[in-house]
Amino acid sequence: MTDHSLPYLANCSLLFTEEPLLRRPAAARSAGFSAVEFWWPFATPVPPDRDVDAFIMAIEEAGVALVGLNFFAGDLAGPDCGVLSIPGRSAQFRDNIDVTAGIGERLGVRGFNALYGNRVDGVAAGAQDELAAENIALAAKAAAGIGATVLIEPVSGPKPYPLRTAADAVAVVQRARAAGAANVGFLCDLYHLASNGDDVDAAIAAHAGVTAHVQIADAPGRGEPGSGGAGSGPLPGGAGGSRVSGLGQP
Repeated sequence: MTDHSLPYLANCSLLFTEEPLLRRPAAARSAGFSAVEFWWPFATPVPPDRDVDAFIMAIEEAGVALVGLNFFAGDLAGPDCGVLSIPGRSAQFRDNIDVTAGIGERLGVRGFNALYGNRVDGVAAGAQDELAAENIALAAKAAAGIGATVLIEPVSGPKPYPLRTAADAVAVVQRARAAGAANVGFLCDLYHLASNGDDVDAAIAAHAGVTAHVQIADAPGRGEPGSGGAGSGPLPGGAGGSRVSGLGQP
């Protein structure tokens, strides 16, 4: 995967997990990466200032750039996959926006992944989508203040996450842009798309204009490129305007 000039970075929520979280930026630097991304690295939407400061110091002392950061998305290792479309948890997302943007301002983050959230019993899908649109707009406004982009991605797996294909995620992006949030973009995770049976090459070709970030891992197995059956080989040329991370994340 060397026939392109895309900048690579390491997802330190999935890589270097043998190290404590705050040592992973330095481990990434030692492995040759100059940039990293993270899921939301705290247990709560609004962590104590000392914890935020410790995370920022770990990035700065490692000498890497933090390019991508998730908004608070609940317990990703457990049942959750975002909270922004869930009425009972929307306040958590809104409380988290300023904290996330604050970290981004201090570290120069340019991409914030806003996981959509699972469908929940007792709430109409349309109502969840309306709430999601409202919260994505709020996040985009905060991100625009520091020149950053809000990222929307499809996810695979057993959770009732409604964005499964590139077209699903791009529809959310286009709705946000139509409402005035020009800084919302498509996060093209090749592992999730392949796992869901989407045509990866076709998805990139069709949606290159709204693709802001690409994440790579082979499918099945979510290993390094070339280790599985899908996602191997060169990145499609249509991804040429995007950043690429070494392993995909939800």
